[in-house]
Amino acid sequence: MRKINLRDANQQFSRLVREVEETGETVQILRRGEPAAELRPVAHHVRLTGAQEAALKSMLETARKFGRKSVGRKMTRDEMHER
Repeated sequence: MRKINLRDANQQFSRLVREVEETGETVQILRRGEPAAELRPVAHHVRLTGAQEAALKSMLETARKFGRKSVGRKMTRDEMHER
């Protein structure tokens, strides 16, 4: 993990962010020699488990099926869980 002091991080922030994006390396920012913050890349894709994908697919199908019908009224529990 690369370490950089706060003053240098402040002066080079745009370049530092670009480097983190490109390399994927986390940068630790130090204040008076002590760790104060970390700059790390964000995860680009969220991976769903098979069960999560199935639940999402089911929810979207239900929303499409009842989307227009449910305007102005609440769906029943059975309608929400209908497959």
